[in-house]
Order: sequence, then structure tokens, then C-alpha cells
Amino acid sequence: MVIVGGGTVDFDLLRELYASGGHLVGADGGADQIVEAGLKPELIIGDFDSLKNPHSWLGKTRLMQISEQETTDFEKALYSTRAPVTVALGMTGRRFDHTLAALDAVTKYAQKRKIVLVDEEDVALPLTRAFSFSVDPGERVSIHPLAPVTFWTSEGLKYPLDAVKLAPGVRTGTSNEALTGPFRIVPEEGVHAPYLLILPRKYLAQLIAKLLLEKR
Repeated sequence: MVIVGGGTVDFDLLRELYASGGHLVGADGGADQIVEAGLKPELIIGDFDSLKNPHSWLGKTRLMQISEQETTDFEKALYSTRAPVTVALGMTGRRFDHTLAALDAVTKYAQKRKIVLVDEEDVALPLTRAFSFSVDPGERVSIHPLAPVTFWTSEGLKYPLDAVKLAPGVRTGTSNEALTGPFRIVPEEGVHAPYLLILPRKYLAQLIAKLLLEKR
């Protein structure tokens, strides 16, 4: 599933995700971006305060109008849908408050579903568990805490995370590096605090494939 918001969207990437079988969901005005890319959303979710001409969609696609104002349109899309993996485009850029709200949303849903945030340069995967992956030797691997989180160990990173505690406003794991390629990150047992694994965007397809193969 691909959820599209009103932020910065790479239309070529959106078309690639659609061509590979991604179901398109517009988070309110994000539906207009899907149309601008020459595609059609299967579902539009939100309070419809930013969607151009909502009535023009009647009979053309599924509409789910949710009027509550306690959550963003992105979070409305998250709690109203289910998918093995969710790729989120247009959740960053343009408005900084929307970017922060998107991070809040993935913090809340990090343990419930697999979400990959995508911007112009990077992909960000919210996690609450151990994770293994493989990148090019020397590749940038950033770990950003969404809440205080203590790591038991790590493997394959230039700067080990053994017994390291990361916390917003205290310490982050920006710009670590993979030594030989494969790496593993392991939080302390019983710790379910969310953190972001941030990698260059070229690993998006590889990351999606790995997430789809996982049982969880």
C-alpha cells in the first residue's frame, strides 16, 4: 500500500510503486498529487479540508471522510487501512509541522504495522525490535530515537550501540556507517521503544522486499 500526503512527492517513484502493485491511498489532498502523477487513488481518506473538489470524486473512487480533528489525515489513513507493508510518500517537505506530525504518527504505529517513510533522499523505517539489513560497505546508517531506547548490542556498524541509550533531545545515532555491508541492531530485551532506521533511498525496494518476507 502507498499512502500519499500533501508534502513533497517524487512522481516517478510513485509511478514505479504503482507499477509494482502498490495500492494507492490519498491522505486528503494527497489524492490530488496522485492525479498529478497521472494515476488514480483507490481510496481517499481524511477530513477533506485540503482535497480539491471532493464532490468530483463521487462514483469514481472510494471516499472515507473522517471529521474528527484529533489526528492528521496520515494517521486517519493508518488506522483505517491494513497492509503487509505501507510506503508513505508526501509526509515530509513543504510544511515542517506536517513532517513532525508524520513522525508522531509512525511513533504510535511502529509496533502495529510496517511503515516506510520516503523523502527526496532517504527512507525511514520505524522499529521497536531488532533488525538486520545489508547495504554497501561504508554506507550511511542513521538511528534516530522516537522515545528513549537502550540498545543491547549491534553488529557491523562503525560506531557500536552496545549498551548505548538514545533519547530525543539527549543523544541520537545520526550518520553511523556499515563496516562491510550487513549490520544488525538489537534493543535491550523487553524494550519496545520506537526508533527510526534511516537509509539512503536507493535501498527502498530491497527494504520492502525484506519486510514482505518477514512473518510479522
